[in-house]
Amino acid sequence: MAIIDFVILFGYLLTITLFGLWISRRIKTSDNYFRGERKFSWWIMMGQSFGTGTHAEMPVAQAGAVFTHGFATIWYQWKNMLITPFYWLIAPFYRRSERTTIGEIIEDRYGRNLGVIYSIFAVAFFVFNMGAMLQGAAKVISIASGDLISPNGVVLAMTAAFMIYSFAGGLVSAAYTDFIQSFLIILLSMMLIPLGLKEVNGFTGMKQVLPDHFFELFNAHSGITVFTLAMLTLNGIVGITAQPHMISMCATGHSERSGRIGQTFGSMVKRLVTIGWALTGLVVAALVIKNNVTLKDPEMAFGYGSRMLLGPGLTGLMLAAIVAANMSACSNFMVNIGALFTQNFYKRYVNQNAADKKLLKMGRISGLMLSLMAVVFALSIKNVLHAFLFTETFAAFMGIMFLGGIIWKRANRYGAFASILVSITTYYVVNFYFTNQLTLVYKWTPTPFAWSMGLGFAAFFLVSKLTKPEKQEKMDIFFDNMRRKSDASELGPDGKKPLAELTGDDLLLLDLPGWSKKSRWHNFFFRYREDLIGFALGWLTVGLLILLAWGILQIG
Repeated sequence: MAIIDFVILFGYLLTITLFGLWISRRIKTSDNYFRGERKFSWWIMMGQSFGTGTHAEMPVAQAGAVFTHGFATIWYQWKNMLITPFYWLIAPFYRRSERTTIGEIIEDRYGRNLGVIYSIFAVAFFVFNMGAMLQGAAKVISIASGDLISPNGVVLAMTAAFMIYSFAGGLVSAAYTDFIQSFLIILLSMMLIPLGLKEVNGFTGMKQVLPDHFFELFNAHSGITVFTLAMLTLNGIVGITAQPHMISMCATGHSERSGRIGQTFGSMVKRLVTIGWALTGLVVAALVIKNNVTLKDPEMAFGYGSRMLLGPGLTGLMLAAIVAANMSACSNFMVNIGALFTQNFYKRYVNQNAADKKLLKMGRISGLMLSLMAVVFALSIKNVLHAFLFTETFAAFMGIMFLGGIIWKRANRYGAFASILVSITTYYVVNFYFTNQLTLVYKWTPTPFAWSMGLGFAAFFLVSKLTKPEKQEKMDIFFDNMRRKSDASELGPDGKKPLAELTGDDLLLLDLPGWSKKSRWHNFFFRYREDLIGFALGWLTVGLLILLAWGILQIG
């Protein structure tokens, strides 16, 4: 690394911190701090979704997988490709709840005890993921810089930066800095490709030295079978609904549509840049053959490519982009964990009559303190991948009660608790059976996950059916909110927000078991117009992305 690289890296940290502080100057209320008063435009929502959902270890892992087994391993990152159109359908759930955290939604649906159980999971989710992201970026930067920068030093520098502007500006600072940092993440994903193609004589040169199956979009060499892909898809669609930051991803826009666009098409941008990560893996696979080099770890491929292809200035830009990929997620998580603690613990059990200024102060302090716990975790973590697997798998188990409770009115707290207990127990029993080892986190494989989810959903359904339902009055209020436009500018004649079916905004997934009723099909294409059009556009985008990837592989 040259002096210019250090100047760019630390200059970026300083600049983004000052920008976040400048944005934060208008934060006066807890709602502004936690939700940005739900005023973000669709383009800010897209940047927030893309930035929060993209971490520095992702291009490293993807490039390493392609380096070893070829382009078809893109489905390890594209595992959520086939569920992305469903984001359009589920995004309004969070805004119509009129809540600040998913823990509050769970409490509204199932009662206080389930809200507490979920909130404990959510705090752990944020702490573990922030810690893993910080350490993941630290390892990447250490390798890319030739071990000139200490991983722990990177953790502390990144933490200081995002904590300062997130503490001051909350979700407003996090969202706007996410948008800015998104451009650096895109640069990170594409930077090595043109330089690498020049070194290996383009696609023609790569195809001369690499096996044919390296240029296939789907094959057995990748280790992804149809069953595995189906289970990854199930993990994605159920798990994403219960991830605790989803409420800021979907419910903080100035309209329901901005939330839909942000979550759906911000995620599509991530699917697009994944193609860049995969191409980087192909380039480095050809480059090491050309240079007669052997990498002891496939996940060194990205760092090796950075070291060999980037000159002074570009190296610093790459490191700044890696920092951006993780700070964008960590800043959002810090605000969300503060909101979760304040709304679900402090306001509920410590000070129920707290003034808004007190809530704002508590949100800042709790977010800061819990984020410091993530730093301690980051400094001690050895395996980044395991930390992510742990939280994502358990999010799917929590997702049974969240998604099930939205689409099935008869679901109750007993079924919800049974689904958590049965799915987690099955996860450990089946994994122990196959591995004969008892550990906290197992390598994700489709069969144990299939048993866990299958029995979890079965317990959710059967126990709910065999026990008394939730109070009808409470459920009527909950589902009435789901049927009304949350962004309506005027109230209806009954003093409530207008019914969504009157404006074409009724939700396809709401009360799914009731679709056999004739009334659900009345005026169908108008009632569900927003869902149907956006869902179709989502699938069109999926098709175009797959076609783009296939077309690139035909070059040369």
